[in-house]
Amino acid sequence: MLAYNLPAMTVTVRSFAKVNLGLRIGRLRQDGFHELLTVYQTIAWHDLIRLSLERGRGIEIRCEDERVPKNEANTCWRVVEKAMHTLRAKGRVRIDIQKRLPVQGGLGGASGNGVATLLALERALKKRLSAAQRLAIAAEVGSDLPLFLVGGTVLGVGRGEQVYPLPDFPATACVVVMPDVGVSTAKAFGQWDRRMAPGLKLHPTGGADAAPKSYPATLDEPSFVVEERASPLRPPILTSSHGSDRMVELSREFSAWLSERTSGAPSRRGRAENPLLALVRAGIKNDFEHVVFPEYPELSEVKSGLERVGASYASLSGSGSALYGLFESKQAAAAAVKKLTRQAWRAQATASLTRRQYWSRIFE
Repeated sequence: MLAYNLPAMTVTVRSFAKVNLGLRIGRLRQDGFHELLTVYQTIAWHDLIRLSLERGRGIEIRCEDERVPKNEANTCWRVVEKAMHTLRAKGRVRIDIQKRLPVQGGLGGASGNGVATLLALERALKKRLSAAQRLAIAAEVGSDLPLFLVGGTVLGVGRGEQVYPLPDFPATACVVVMPDVGVSTAKAFGQWDRRMAPGLKLHPTGGADAAPKSYPATLDEPSFVVEERASPLRPPILTSSHGSDRMVELSREFSAWLSERTSGAPSRRGRAENPLLALVRAGIKNDFEHVVFPEYPELSEVKSGLERVGASYASLSGSGSALYGLFESKQAAAAAVKKLTRQAWRAQATASLTRRQYWSRIFE
């Protein structure tokens, strides 16, 4: 066993949030998860994790937000348990979570906390897990954790845990709105399954009509391990052997968008198009909006509000309840926050993070 006999050491790590640039829900798998296809994007808004390693044994979690569990239900707790076992380490681990991100907001707050805790623990122990070990722990604890081992712009497939670094989306101004409701991801998936019963499909408006009888099949994508500073890889070809029209359609939208980003194809004016505008033109959307907006109409109004104040693209993030809008400039985002605040909405201006920015800022 790796003994810890030194004075207490504290490590502080920023736990960044993510938004989803489009999200398509596929079939329900035998393991109880759904197939997903999404592009994750890390943003600069963050929680703070302070991890202290002391003599003794056990795990202690402190957080002023009463909604954050302080026991083994906490993502950070489970990550520490698995990492300490893998590293054959011992010691008492105290985790102080300073919450800034909303709980049940669809911004990956708990997942980001887990990965930030893992990185802090490695530094406190002065011992590193391999990339494969990190990814295995992250994927076992939760579907959204692996994306935070990559950062920047990340393709997510499988149940979201198979992650592929994509060419980074340029740093872009962003506004996040936090409605005063919490959305349960499990409940949202349940509503999706009921709406997607055999013989039904969703229209863009959220209605139903005749449809193919089966859910889309699994995307034929291999999982792989990424190093935290790996160079962006060429995006994989998105294929489906027996996929439904819905999954194939979004695959093509992503492929077209990513192809334009990597090729630098000129616009009609002879210059490469802003990838943000290419994203808008691709028309990619978040499937959760079909089931969350009817349940929480105020969230649909927030999306419309973001578009009215100038967002080039607005969407629910994950299953919500947070929504975000992408803006052409920091000044436009700041002006949007003022307008949204006057409408009694809580809004936060931030920006997307490239992979390099993500890893250069993660440790305080």
